[in-house]
Amino acid sequence: MTAARTFKIAAIPADGVGVEVVAAGRAVLDSLAADSGGAFAFDWTEFPWGCGYYEKTGRMMDDDGLDVLKDFDAIYFGAVGWPSVPDHISLWGLRLKICQNFDQWANVRPVHFHPGVVSPLRKADHTELDWIVVRENSEGEYAGLGGRNFASRGPGNEVAVQSALFTESGCERIMRFAFDLARTRPRKKVSSVTKSNAQQYGMVLWDEVFARVAADYPDVATESVLVDAMSAKFVLRPEDLSVVVASNLNADILSDLGSALAGSLGLAASANLNPERRFPSMFEPVHGSAPDIAGQGLANPIGAIGSAALMLEHLGLNDEAARVQRAIDATTGSGVLTADVGGNAKTEEVVTAIINNLGHTKP
Repeated sequence: MTAARTFKIAAIPADGVGVEVVAAGRAVLDSLAADSGGAFAFDWTEFPWGCGYYEKTGRMMDDDGLDVLKDFDAIYFGAVGWPSVPDHISLWGLRLKICQNFDQWANVRPVHFHPGVVSPLRKADHTELDWIVVRENSEGEYAGLGGRNFASRGPGNEVAVQSALFTESGCERIMRFAFDLARTRPRKKVSSVTKSNAQQYGMVLWDEVFARVAADYPDVATESVLVDAMSAKFVLRPEDLSVVVASNLNADILSDLGSALAGSLGLAASANLNPERRFPSMFEPVHGSAPDIAGQGLANPIGAIGSAALMLEHLGLNDEAARVQRAIDATTGSGVLTADVGGNAKTEEVVTAIINNLGHTKP
């Protein structure tokens, strides 16, 4: 039977546990497609890029890699990084190279509290918590502007300059994305995060743009919070959060804090979106490559499978995305958990349980 629609997906497992969790997500998506009655299918192309590829070739990806990737419907990414390759080489040579060149300017990181997973946050035991961190993903503190100089002066005299870049258009587009997202949620609220009391140029511009954009969304509640105060709010008053929008660095840190509060970075999903769809978007778990447990079948695949659900949404398969999320919750709720969230299940056992639960989560 020929599927009504076939999605071309580029899989880049990359390094460490990325190989295991990408395989896990592919198994779930292929099971979903097989049960679709021919409505859709996935055509996978896997690329060997990553630190192992770098050690063989001196490159994190092929020179024409971006040209090859641009014709795919989406990119499914694992994790990048290995002790033998400096982190700035592995990150800038693969993940950030894709994000920046494909203008994936909206990074979406849901903070979801799964049933059966014990949170270190006592409030989670009796309060419904669920929010989304929207991260500006193209400029800010990760713009890559700066340099190092004066090494010739001798040890202890080198100078490094790292500049953050904030543009009015870059701030505005991520804020409008956050407001539009808030309008789809039960609580229509956007919390903006800066450190404008200390960073008086770029982040004051951010605050001014936020106030201007907010005026176009009178139906959405707003607040502006300094990043240190927001860190405390994540712990003390998380029930007050719905959509949190922040710059590249601040949102990166806060989203990891949110995932830790939900129980583990292994649960955290993310989407790197090019909302205009001029380029493919990329979907990846937030956790790293975890060299200490790579290849042992211990990795938590839920972050990667949750990222696959975000990819389904992006491809217009909203019902299927919700079905995957329900299957994940059914799995955690039944106690099938990996070690990072207090269980003893192996990666493959969690995948099998999620696939089995797909059959019980049809609309």
